[in-house]
Amino acid sequence: MAPFAGYDMPIQYPLGVMKEHLFTRGQCGLFDVSHMGQVTIRAKSGNLAEAALALETLIPVDIAGLKLGRQRYGFFTNQAGGILDDLMVSNRGDHFFMVVNASRKADDIAHLRAHLSDVCDIDVLEDRALIALQGPHAEQVLAEFCPEVTSMAFMDVETDDLHDIDCIVSRSGYSGEDGFEISIPAKDTETVVRRLLDHPDCEMIGLGARDSLRLEAGLCLYGNDIDETTTPVEAGLTWAIQKVRRNGGARAGGFPGAHRILEELDNGPARLRVGLKPDGKAPIRAHAKLYADDAGQDLLGEVTSGGFGPSIDAPVAMTYLPVSHAAAGTRVFAEVRGKFLPATVSALPFVTPGYRR
Repeated sequence: MAPFAGYDMPIQYPLGVMKEHLFTRGQCGLFDVSHMGQVTIRAKSGNLAEAALALETLIPVDIAGLKLGRQRYGFFTNQAGGILDDLMVSNRGDHFFMVVNASRKADDIAHLRAHLSDVCDIDVLEDRALIALQGPHAEQVLAEFCPEVTSMAFMDVETDDLHDIDCIVSRSGYSGEDGFEISIPAKDTETVVRRLLDHPDCEMIGLGARDSLRLEAGLCLYGNDIDETTTPVEAGLTWAIQKVRRNGGARAGGFPGAHRILEELDNGPARLRVGLKPDGKAPIRAHAKLYADDAGQDLLGEVTSGGFGPSIDAPVAMTYLPVSHAAAGTRVFAEVRGKFLPATVSALPFVTPGYRR
């Protein structure tokens, strides 16, 4: 156990980080992510379209076009175009359901209330837990309790009955594998978790493996790979900004930092988030300085996330590099304990995603 965002969180369970990682890739891992924030946003008028347009003043994605029973990845931005937090938002019919990061939960809720309270009611769901099933057997495991999930597609959201317990189930993932996120009334969480763990293909997985799984999948961790100084375009998250919010779109701009973000969408940013594959087996960790030369004269940046990728049996890392050095195949050098270790710029992700499209 270790402190994380004000919670005591499990780093690993008896299997250990390496085996937990590979078990998730091969079967199904169960993650306790109850530390994350669960929020509902309702229009005071009862008109969901008003809540959608209100959210679009804070988030540069197409909320108004989000269909019933679907969710989208998005982010709050600041006036400089930086990312305040990344999040998931879903259309639940009479309200939007949002999941935000634990480390930013209090700030996000204050941000929503400060800007939307005139139009929307913002409610924090303090009485619900959140778990995630990740892996190629996730559907098989969950379907034994709720056969309806077999018809869900990637980014679907619905209310399902798990043995007489009403749960909000979404299908996405933070590991690069097919997976489900399940919001459960807190009083019923242990019951649901123990039932799932009775399945031989399901094991509890801690934060250690969660980090290595998402790193292999090329996914950002807020505070490491994205923060208030990184724009969505620099971070390679342009796929999350639909055409309707871009220049020429029906609802272009209108969100914090729109001038910079739209300019970078049209003309490109000065730097880009890229993958790195170090030579050899030694991992290159976060904050290691990166240089264009092996003498440490031409500083390019620093590693934002790094570690060992058990699925590919090799170290992997992510960083931001000037566009002049961001092409796949470019050689750079990481300073590790006084030595300059070579690494090669790589496309992301490092593993082939297993999402159900």
